[in-house]
Amino acid sequence: MSSPRILVADDEPALLRLLEFVLGRRGYVIQGVTNGNAAVEVLKTESPDLVILDVMMPGLDGYEVLTFIRETPRLEGLPVVMLTARAQLDDIQRGLTLGADAYLAKPFDPEELFSVVESLVS
Repeated sequence: MSSPRILVADDEPALLRLLEFVLGRRGYVIQGVTNGNAAVEVLKTESPDLVILDVMMPGLDGYEVLTFIRETPRLEGLPVVMLTARAQLDDIQRGLTLGADAYLAKPFDPEELFSVVESLVS
């Protein structure tokens, strides 16, 4: 069985490297992109096992990418985790209303992220 693939969209290269390290050593294959438009381009041709989205990114924001995922029939069951500094109650409610499976605030606990990812991928 191949390793689960995770698409991560975040405009902070250091965070992409951190997620590659944290999740990569647990057997996940990480594909990182630095903006929402790139995430949508990947999703038009590929079907990762999970998507992790930042909210504030150049181009399309995380909410817009999430909306694209939920409106694309081929991707409708794809688990999405919002991982963002936007952690006010209305931000969280908006993400969950749009269809995010989980909403984690930065700075995040790597163990918490891993357990959320594990529960959504398995």
